[in-house]
Amino acid sequence: MSPETVMSLAYQGMKLVLLMAAPLLLTALLIGLLVSLFQAATQINEMTLSFIPKILGVFGMLILSGAWLIQLITNFTVELLTSIPQLVG
Repeated sequence: MSPETVMSLAYQGMKLVLLMAAPLLLTALLIGLLVSLFQAATQINEMTLSFIPKILGVFGMLILSGAWLIQLITNFTVELLTSIPQLVG
């Protein structure tokens, strides 16, 4: 296995991780920003007010994008496993 092949597999893996994490992290970021703006406007500083909406938002996004995320990781795994003979030989 050449260094180019290893770097290609590492690049594909990192790209997949970013694609899978982006929807969930962006959802948490946007909800956190909105809750922070609300807390600053009302001067309510309660920890559960910032924690519970993020959890619910990320859970909702996971439900909405779950099938797509499973398809991404399944396609990558199938491609990786079917390319083992070419990688070894």
